Amino acid sequence: MARSNSSLVRGPGTSLWPWLAWAVVILLADQFTKTLILGYYRLGDATTITSFFNIVRAHNTGAAFSFLADAGGWQRWLFTGIGVAATVFIVWQLRAHPGQKLFCFALSSILGGAVGNVVDRLMHGYVVDFLDFHWAGYHFPAFNIADAGITVGAACLILDELLRVRNAR
Repeated sequence: MARSNSSLVRGPGTSLWPWLAWAVVILLADQFTKTLILGYYRLGDATTITSFFNIVRAHNTGAAFSFLADAGGWQRWLFTGIGVAATVFIVWQLRAHPGQKLFCFALSSILGGAVGNVVDRLMHGYVVDFLDFHWAGYHFPAFNIADAGITVGAACLILDELLRVRNAR
């Protein structure tokens, strides 16, 4: 993956460590909130916070939107393996491009989220979800801090690519 060395996205004297620290912040926030949910909620419990938001306890044995949730158990190891492979690839990219701020912010956000969900799969066999947004009877699938990190990271990767292409013109 070729990356731009534009001064717009590259800071002087940058290193890998701030990006790994951001991933650890996401991982710790994710695991802390999941520990609270596991400690105070039983599966299916919910607390109404606003007219469009609940805290719930849900378990997801699949991937995003419960993809392959009913596959029989093998998906736990598939998604764990994908998470481990993504971790290795992301750390490699962070080492190669530590000064590209938006790119590395995106990757480290994804890294923290991916590791958070891998920890859940290894410890519990499922991912703990608890953020439940809803509107007019429709509930968006419950998610967690790790999922939010992955989503923000993916959006920032798209933005980074759009800016890189625009700056290349």
